[in-house]
Amino acid sequence: MRKTYGYVRVSTKDQNEARQILEMQEFGIEKKFIYMDKLSGKDFNRPAYQRLVRKKLREGDLLVIKSIDRLGRNYNEILQEWKTITKEKKVDIKILDMPLLDTDQKKDLIGTLIGDIVLQLLSFVAENERTNIRQRQMEGIRAAKLRGVQFGRPQIALPDDFPLIVEAWRKGELCSKDAITLSGLKYSTFYKKVKEHQIKRS
Repeated sequence: MRKTYGYVRVSTKDQNEARQILEMQEFGIEKKFIYMDKLSGKDFNRPAYQRLVRKKLREGDLLVIKSIDRLGRNYNEILQEWKTITKEKKVDIKILDMPLLDTDQKKDLIGTLIGDIVLQLLSFVAENERTNIRQRQMEGIRAAKLRGVQFGRPQIALPDDFPLIVEAWRKGELCSKDAITLSGLKYSTFYKKVKEHQIKRS
């Protein structure tokens, strides 16, 4: 008996998957048959997707996805995954936003050819958009750095007398515990800063 599954993906935990899930349910898919990942579409190493494709989908089943970019954003990997699902596992795919790609409605040669062409085009667009997003992010970071914006963890402020504390500790005038307490640092941070201090002096 044919089963219909839905796959939903959002890129981050902050994004809302509700709209995709609603469309799956309106299509008639029960929530227990909807699989979701909150991960980037850069590759297919996603737990829910892998569980669905490798363990649940069987020949004759139908996989429903909102749009091609929800499947993924890597051109070559999308094409390979599409081939694995439709040709090897013999599972049909329905893209809600692109009926031309529906593999369960056109089994003739011309229909398959049109679907393959559209798939390649949309896969290229999806990866190109991902590249553009990454490029805009890099440009934004570069511009922010030029404005003096600091990235990464904030620098830990050292006490003014840190060099004196280190010197006393090295001479054995202070034990490690007292030196760390006086510096106001954590154990690991103290030794890291001591090492940095030594490099600056050398």
